[in-house]
Amino acid sequence: MSEHTLDTEALLRDSYKYGTSFFSPVSQKNTQTLKTYLLGSPLRNSLAPLLNNTLFSLSGAACTYEAIETDNSEKLIELLAKPDSLGTAVTMPLKVRSMDLVDAVTDEARSIGAINTVFIRRGGNGRPRLIGTNTDCIGVKESFLQNVDAKDLAFGSTQPGLIIGGGGACRSAVYALYFFLGVKTIYLVNRLKEEVDDIIESFRRVPDFKADLRFVDTVESAAELSRPYLVVGTVPDREPETEAEILAKQIVETLMGCEAGGMQKSQGVVLEMCYHPRVHTSFYQFADRNGWRVIPGTEAMIWQGVAQHILWTEKGEVFKQESTLSTIRAEIRDALMRRN
Repeated sequence: MSEHTLDTEALLRDSYKYGTSFFSPVSQKNTQTLKTYLLGSPLRNSLAPLLNNTLFSLSGAACTYEAIETDNSEKLIELLAKPDSLGTAVTMPLKVRSMDLVDAVTDEARSIGAINTVFIRRGGNGRPRLIGTNTDCIGVKESFLQNVDAKDLAFGSTQPGLIIGGGGACRSAVYALYFFLGVKTIYLVNRLKEEVDDIIESFRRVPDFKADLRFVDTVESAAELSRPYLVVGTVPDREPETEAEILAKQIVETLMGCEAGGMQKSQGVVLEMCYHPRVHTSFYQFADRNGWRVIPGTEAMIWQGVAQHILWTEKGEVFKQESTLSTIRAEIRDALMRRN
């Protein structure tokens, strides 16, 4: 198990590039219950309210978190104009269109092409500035750093990585694998070539991004490539139906050295981002059965939420305590068990 802890100081220090503390002047702090929100649609299966209200309770923050189902991005501006608003989370379909509504977008969010979080800092005139960022990439990063030994991660940085899928989670994983984990060659497997082409083209425009992104589109080409070590799955948990989906599955199995279905040795680490409706998805079970270490997607969900919490409340020492993390994980696990 890793001994890594999230660098809350660095996260906050970077946030202050966009303005001073939300709580300036200090007299404003702790004078009222502050509100945060989740905006998007649909939200019926979201664990975010449970996660964030648990985080607020554990940290002692006088804050609430409410899910508001909407596809109207203007709702973000309406809510954050209120004096008791601390920030928002945004999910589909608002992650891209909300970028045009905030005052500034962080480098990672601009590189990924979407925001999932808005926090508030104050400009030189003391007025609030809305800052859009993307903590999904932090969720991917921390999932590996918190659960994998440093020596194994160092080895993983010298090996190819693999990301399965072509949506927003794939973009966050690309950013995390290269900028945070040092992976220089990343295989991309997806049912639609055009989605991957768009990802590759968009990252070509990202300053200082020098990873080799390779779309792997045949079993034959997959068989000739070196095996990946760090793998991120970002697709829903369902059996492939179309020819393109079946082919993508076969390519993944070949890349991961599992095409024969037998137990393999010296495999790498898989982060299976999907955790709904079950944590042990088909891909999770497949990887585990074939000797890979598997990190559940609930880890990424928790750590992106912790990063949001730190940006909103501007404190995070409590998350360096293992007892706090154990409580959070237990709450999420129990909630998923009740659903199933």
